[in-house]
Amino acid sequence: MKRSTVHSAFAVAALVCGSLVVYHALRLDQIKRTNAAIASARVSDFQADVPEARFARALALARAGDSDPAVKAYKALIEGDRRDLSQAARYNLGNLYMRDALVNGPSQAFRSLPLIELAKQQYRDVLRNEPADWDARYNLSRALQLAPELEQELEEKEAPPEKEQSPSTLQGVRIDLP
Repeated sequence: MKRSTVHSAFAVAALVCGSLVVYHALRLDQIKRTNAAIASARVSDFQADVPEARFARALALARAGDSDPAVKAYKALIEGDRRDLSQAARYNLGNLYMRDALVNGPSQAFRSLPLIELAKQQYRDVLRNEPADWDARYNLSRALQLAPELEQELEEKEAPPEKEQSPSTLQGVRIDLP
């Protein structure tokens, strides 16, 4: 009886180990397929059924300067089921709007201001879902510096200044995005 108990315990342990091996082998295969789909995002025939590949495709389009297809791809990801990719797509879409606004410069303010407003809205949506996202918070503050809110300007005009602050003496302060 003692021997049969040991053999059955060994058989159960072997089955558990075997099932873990099969599970991890299937998971590894899935990860390899996902990585292949992400790698194929740079070519025209990418795997659109993998959300990570769609995100990589949108990122590649944005880096190539194709703003309109990148915006459409990011918006599709925002509406998707994956919360992590939705958050990253919102952040990247805000960055895309800001970069497009900064490219236009002050000579085309009529085009830059709506883009900055869209970027601010994307950063606010990111912060609404994840208040600890410091990159989105920083980019929102930069966008607010470029296009202050109307309510903020009214509050500043109504309230008397408490203290006069001197401008920053830090060298190398950048206004662009991280």
